[in-house]
Amino acid sequence: MANTISHEGIIDTIESGVVRVRIIRHSACSSCKLSSHCTSSESKEKMIDVYTNDTTHFSVGEKVNVIASASVGAKAVNLGFVIPLVIMMLSITIPILLFGLSEALAALIGLASLVPYYILVYRLRNRMQKVLVFQIEKLRG
Repeated sequence: MANTISHEGIIDTIESGVVRVRIIRHSACSSCKLSSHCTSSESKEKMIDVYTNDTTHFSVGEKVNVIASASVGAKAVNLGFVIPLVIMMLSITIPILLFGLSEALAALIGLASLVPYYILVYRLRNRMQKVLVFQIEKLRG
C-alpha cells in the first residue's frame, strides 16, 4: 500500500463500532544493540481507537495492522504542531513589534494564545474523528 502509515498492534477491547488497538511505538534507536545500556532508547504504548461498522471479524488479543493514509498523518501533524506553532509565533512577535511589550510578557501571551486553540480542537474532536480516519486489517500469515 503506497502512501500509507501502518503499525502492528493487538486488539485491547471491542465495543459497538470501536476497536481499541494497543500499539507499541519504538524510538529509532530501540533496535540498537546498545539500547539496553542507553537512557535515550524508549518505547511507548499507545491506544488507537479505530471506528468501524464491522467489528464481528475481530477478537480481543488478535494481532492487527492499524493503517492511515499519509495525508491523515500530515493533517494530524498540522493540527498538533504546525498550526499551534504559527499561532504562538505570531502572538509573540506581534506584541513585541507593534506594541513594544517585553519578551516575558509576549511569551506569556504566546502560551495563553494556545488555550483557545486547544479548547477549539477539543470541541471539534467528533468532527475531526471523521477526518482523521484509521483502518484496521488482520495480519497475514
